[in-house]
Amino acid sequence: MRKRVRIILDTNVLYSGLYSSNGASFRVLQAIDKNRVKMVLSTTLLFEYEDVLKRELSILGLSDRDVDKLLDYLCLQAEHQKIHFLWRPRLPDPKDDHILELAVASQTSLIVTHNIKDFRGSELFGVRSITPKKLLEEIL
Repeated sequence: MRKRVRIILDTNVLYSGLYSSNGASFRVLQAIDKNRVKMVLSTTLLFEYEDVLKRELSILGLSDRDVDKLLDYLCLQAEHQKIHFLWRPRLPDPKDDHILELAVASQTSLIVTHNIKDFRGSELFGVRSITPKKLLEEIL
């Protein structure tokens, strides 16, 4: 049996997977649900998920309660990691530095994102950024 791949899931992939059931982002969420992929989560990333999803409730067709239940579920599924150091700024988009810090702190080598260019420089830390489609190609 193959070992589950550990990933950091960028907010844009979570949002895309909830927005449409067509596409790789939704299939990544299914892989998490089926325990084929293990998410690694920090408090900062969880709050980012909550902020983005609750801002887009009407577009996603969700309620506050739906988002709370989803986040609770992700917390149950995820491996939790505290971050004890900051290297900011390191990435082209400083808002993504906390994701790189999470990957390094948890020794997770994959960030799954639609914005690969935002994670240029993560390779210096042994972390690759890949699209949801590329992740699925690697695990299936």
